[in-house]
Order: sequence, then C-alpha cells, then structure tokens
Amino acid sequence: MSKQTLQLHSTILSIHSLDVDADIPAALLTLPLFFISKTHDEVSVVCPSNFEIDSLDTEPNWQALEVIGPLGFSLTGIMANISGVLARAKISIFSISTYDTDYILVKKQTVPLAITALKKDGYNVVVE
Repeated sequence: MSKQTLQLHSTILSIHSLDVDADIPAALLTLPLFFISKTHDEVSVVCPSNFEIDSLDTEPNWQALEVIGPLGFSLTGIMANISGVLARAKISIFSISTYDTDYILVKKQTVPLAITALKKDGYNVVVE
C-alpha cells in the first residue's frame, strides 16, 4: 500500500509566541497561509517570516510539508508514522492539524534530509 503524498511549501515560516491577551494583527488574516492557536497560557501564530508580529519569542526558518488531503477523521497513525520517520532521522518537527489535513514543519536547513528520509520510507514528496 502506498503512503501519503506530502507537498513541500516554498514559503519560509516563523513560529511566534504571544501573550494570551495579545491582539492579532488584522493583516495576518489576509495572508495565504497562517495558523493561530490559543490556550489559557499563550497564543501561537505561524506565518510567513516576512510578516512582522510583535511577539514574546520567535522561532524562524521553518518550511511546511502538507499531507495532501482531505484526510478523513477515521484515519489513524498518519502523524505518528511521519513524525516517527523524521524522529529516526533526528529531525525536529512542529506539527499542525486542520480540519482537512496535517502540516509538518521542519527547519529549512533540514528539508533535504527530511525529504530523503520520507522518500526512503515510501512517501511521495512533491516540491511546490
């Protein structure tokens, strides 16, 4: 059985940590790709690195591998398998799930190694 296809997005992303009461810039909502999550303790924003946000901390230089979906909610083990492949290759990830699919962010400098590891494990990886 073939494994999922992942698409590497060319956009370089940054992960921002904001105070729980921070305002989200309205211009962020016009970007073609961004993610916002909020807990009782913080707000996290993932967006293109060239978009400036006043944040408490920033982790730059990530690229997204999108699991081509949509993925049904009954599917199991997708993120576990992909993250396992990358963990065995000693690649750190930041994962994001949406209603339709999953995104695995890897540091820009580890992209070639990540693609090699995923392909070796049977994943199809296409570059945007």
